[in-house]
Amino acid sequence: MTKQTVALGDINDMAVVKIVELIGSSPNDWEDATKNALAEAAKTIKNIKSVYVKRCNAKVENSKIVEYRAVVKIAFVVERKMG
Repeated sequence: MTKQTVALGDINDMAVVKIVELIGSSPNDWEDATKNALAEAAKTIKNIKSVYVKRCNAKVENSKIVEYRAVVKIAFVVERKMG
């Protein structure tokens, strides 16, 4: 088992952080693939605090890269309803 650290910045001691794993893709490069995964997550997830790039790979056709893929872990603070 490997140990993983995700930088979360300023997090309240009582906060609950959830991590989801996504795969982003891009025809351009791995950085864009990561940005695409984050942008898609941000459409439905609030309070995103960090993104961790777990792995990068690419789809190859005719000896050329046709798609860059980034497997990322996105950490966000879970909102709690008081009441």
